[in-house]
This record gives sequence, C-alpha cells and structure tokens, in this order.
Amino acid sequence: MKKWLYIGLGGVSFGLGTVGIFLPFLPTTVFYLLTGFFWIRSSEKSHTTFIQSPSYQKYVENQLIQKNISTINLLKMFVVMFIVFLIPCIFVDNLMMRVTLAIIYMVHVGSLTWYLKRKKKTVQIGELND
Repeated sequence: MKKWLYIGLGGVSFGLGTVGIFLPFLPTTVFYLLTGFFWIRSSEKSHTTFIQSPSYQKYVENQLIQKNISTINLLKMFVVMFIVFLIPCIFVDNLMMRVTLAIIYMVHVGSLTWYLKRKKKTVQIGELND
C-alpha cells in the first residue's frame, strides 16, 4: 500500500513538474526533486528510470547538482521567483508581509547565487603528497 502511495504521489509531482516547463509560475525543479523523493522510496526501478530521464538530467542533475547553470538561466530563475513573491504582495495589503517576503527573496537570491556559482575545489595529484 505504501509503495503505491509513493508511486502515485511521485507521478502527480512529476506531472506538475513537466507542466512547469511550459508555465512560468510552476517550479519545475522543485516538483522533480519531490518526484525523486517519492520514487526513491517506492522502488529502485522507478527511481533509476526517473534519474535517467532527460528532464531530470537537464533541470536537476546538470543545474543543481553539478552546478552547471548559466548566468542567464540563473537570472531567469530569479525573475520567476520574483513574480511568485510579488503575487501575494499585490493582492494582500500588509506591510509586514511585504517586508518579510522581500527579505526572504533577497536571502534566496544571495544564497542560491553563492551556492550555484561557487567553484568546487579540485585537488591536483601532486598536492596530495604535500
């Protein structure tokens, strides 16, 4: 029973992530990560199929894990995040909420830029003997 629940929830999140490729207000990467979370707990075969899919390789593996994200894609991600954060600011007239969302957005921008743009330190073979 638990296995089928995880497979079903993973299928729903995979569908939402795929739709998010075409709709700018749906976060593709988040739903694909959620899909991986559910499918890794359902069966090894489903998980292997998922992580070998072209969508996972393009949007999760390449950009978030290997940190091969271009500056233009990083800016696109921040624009979409800005729009998502802007929607409640437009519809709700609450200064404290707007300030809080602005702070959260700036923390996201700073931390994601730091995480995705920092270089991995590579160790040369000769340095191991020092």
